[in-house]
Amino acid sequence: MQDHEPGIEDATRRTYLAQERTLLAWWRSGLAALAVALGVGRLVPALLDVDPLPFTILGAAFGVMALTIFAVGAVRDRAVRRALAEGRFEPVAPALVWTITIAFAALSAASVVVIVTAVS
Repeated sequence: MQDHEPGIEDATRRTYLAQERTLLAWWRSGLAALAVALGVGRLVPALLDVDPLPFTILGAAFGVMALTIFAVGAVRDRAVRRALAEGRFEPVAPALVWTITIAFAALSAASVVVIVTAVS
Protein backbone atom coordinates (compact mmCIF):
# COMPACT_ATOMS: atom_id res chain seq x y z
CA MET A 1 0.00 0.00 0.00
CA GLN A 2 1.29 3.44 -0.98
CA ASP A 3 1.22 6.16 1.61
CA HIS A 4 1.73 9.03 -0.84
CA GLU A 5 0.51 10.19 -4.21
CA PRO A 6 2.24 8.85 -7.31
CA GLY A 7 4.65 11.39 -8.72
CA ILE A 8 5.23 13.29 -5.46
CA GLU A 9 8.91 12.30 -5.41
CA ASP A 10 9.29 13.55 -8.97
CA ALA A 11 7.64 16.87 -8.13
CA THR A 12 9.87 17.29 -5.08
CA ARG A 13 12.96 16.41 -7.10
CA ARG A 14 11.98 18.89 -9.83
CA THR A 15 11.43 21.60 -7.24
CA TYR A 16 14.86 21.05 -5.66
CA LEU A 17 16.48 20.96 -9.09
CA ALA A 18 14.74 24.22 -9.98
CA GLN A 19 16.19 25.73 -6.82
CA GLU A 20 19.65 24.56 -7.85
CA ARG A 21 19.19 26.26 -11.23
CA THR A 22 18.14 29.43 -9.42
CA LEU A 23 21.30 29.34 -7.31
CA LEU A 24 23.33 28.94 -10.50
CA ALA A 25 21.53 32.00 -11.91
CA TRP A 26 22.63 34.00 -8.84
CA TRP A 27 26.19 32.82 -9.49
CA ARG A 28 26.00 33.76 -13.18
CA SER A 29 24.74 37.21 -12.24
CA GLY A 30 27.58 37.61 -9.75
CA LEU A 31 30.11 36.51 -12.35
CA ALA A 32 28.65 38.96 -14.87
CA ALA A 33 28.98 41.79 -12.34
CA LEU A 34 32.55 40.69 -11.69
CA ALA A 35 33.30 40.74 -15.44
CA VAL A 36 31.85 44.25 -15.66
CA ALA A 37 33.99 45.25 -12.67
CA LEU A 38 37.13 44.11 -14.47
CA GLY A 39 36.06 45.64 -17.77
CA VAL A 40 35.10 49.03 -16.34
CA GLY A 41 37.89 49.16 -13.79
CA ARG A 42 40.81 48.02 -15.94
CA LEU A 43 39.98 47.51 -19.60
CA VAL A 44 38.03 50.68 -20.44
CA PRO A 45 40.58 53.17 -19.04
CA ALA A 46 43.39 51.34 -20.82
CA LEU A 47 41.51 51.40 -24.13
CA LEU A 48 40.51 55.06 -23.80
CA ASP A 49 43.90 56.13 -22.36
CA VAL A 50 42.23 58.27 -19.66
CA ASP A 51 42.58 58.85 -15.92
CA PRO A 52 41.84 55.44 -14.38
CA LEU A 53 40.61 56.69 -10.97
CA PRO A 54 36.88 57.10 -11.76
CA PHE A 55 36.88 53.80 -13.62
CA THR A 56 38.68 52.06 -10.77
CA ILE A 57 36.04 53.35 -8.34
CA LEU A 58 33.24 52.12 -10.61
CA GLY A 59 34.98 48.78 -11.07
CA ALA A 60 35.30 48.39 -7.31
CA ALA A 61 31.60 49.22 -6.89
CA PHE A 62 30.65 46.57 -9.45
CA GLY A 63 32.97 44.17 -7.60
CA VAL A 64 31.12 44.87 -4.36
CA MET A 65 27.85 44.20 -6.19
CA ALA A 66 29.25 40.88 -7.42
CA LEU A 67 30.16 39.85 -3.88
CA THR A 68 26.75 41.00 -2.68
CA ILE A 69 24.99 38.91 -5.30
CA PHE A 70 27.04 35.84 -4.37
CA ALA A 71 26.16 36.33 -0.70
CA VAL A 72 22.47 37.04 -1.32
CA GLY A 73 22.25 34.01 -3.59
CA ALA A 74 23.75 31.78 -0.90
CA VAL A 75 21.45 33.15 1.80
CA ARG A 76 18.45 32.85 -0.51
CA ASP A 77 19.38 29.26 -1.41
CA ARG A 78 19.54 28.33 2.26
CA ALA A 79 16.18 29.96 3.04
CA VAL A 80 14.43 28.33 0.08
CA ARG A 81 15.87 24.90 0.82
CA ARG A 82 14.68 25.19 4.41
CA ALA A 83 11.23 26.28 3.22
CA LEU A 84 11.05 23.40 0.73
CA ALA A 85 11.99 20.90 3.44
CA GLU A 86 9.19 22.31 5.60
CA GLY A 87 6.69 22.26 2.74
CA ARG A 88 6.27 26.01 2.47
CA PHE A 89 7.08 28.79 0.01
CA GLU A 90 9.72 31.47 0.63
CA PRO A 91 9.13 34.53 -1.56
CA VAL A 92 11.86 37.01 -2.41
CA ALA A 93 11.52 40.19 -0.39
CA PRO A 94 10.45 43.03 -2.71
CA ALA A 95 12.83 45.37 -0.87
CA LEU A 96 15.74 43.11 -1.85
CA VAL A 97 14.70 43.12 -5.50
CA TRP A 98 14.35 46.91 -5.51
CA THR A 99 17.66 47.43 -3.71
CA ILE A 100 19.60 45.33 -6.21
CA THR A 101 17.75 46.88 -9.16
CA ILE A 102 18.39 50.44 -8.00
CA ALA A 103 22.04 49.69 -7.22
CA PHE A 104 22.64 48.27 -10.70
CA ALA A 105 20.73 51.13 -12.34
CA ALA A 106 22.81 53.67 -10.42
CA LEU A 107 26.07 51.94 -11.30
CA SER A 108 25.04 51.68 -14.95
CA ALA A 109 24.12 55.38 -15.09
CA ALA A 110 27.39 56.31 -13.36
CA SER A 111 29.30 54.22 -15.91
CA VAL A 112 27.66 56.03 -18.81
CA VAL A 113 28.44 59.41 -17.23
CA VAL A 114 32.07 58.52 -16.52
CA ILE A 115 32.64 57.11 -20.01
CA VAL A 116 30.95 60.03 -21.79
CA THR A 117 32.85 62.54 -19.63
CA ALA A 118 36.16 60.75 -20.25
CA VAL A 119 35.83 60.76 -24.06
CA SER A 120 34.55 64.35 -24.30
